[in-house]
Amino acid sequence: MMADRYRGTIYTGVTADIGRRVEQHRSDGGSRFVKRYGLDRLVYTEWHDEIELAIAQEKAIKKWRRQWKIDLIEQANPNWEDLSHLINA
Repeated sequence: MMADRYRGTIYTGVTADIGRRVEQHRSDGGSRFVKRYGLDRLVYTEWHDEIELAIAQEKAIKKWRRQWKIDLIEQANPNWEDLSHLINA
């Protein structure tokens, strides 16, 4: 999940290469939504062994209420810190 700031706009997506996808979003090569709202902070990730499971989870989360998404993020990342440095380690 990408965001612009603490409790700001949230984008949920799925990818097989999260590091590359975050860089695409930051260089305006990602989705139009991310570009439009300036979402440059990776605030939540989930890892799945099978892409079908990841896609199903993404679709489910996209249907959630905003507060549920905030709760999910804050369980793992209470300060909405940018986690991208962890994926490139």
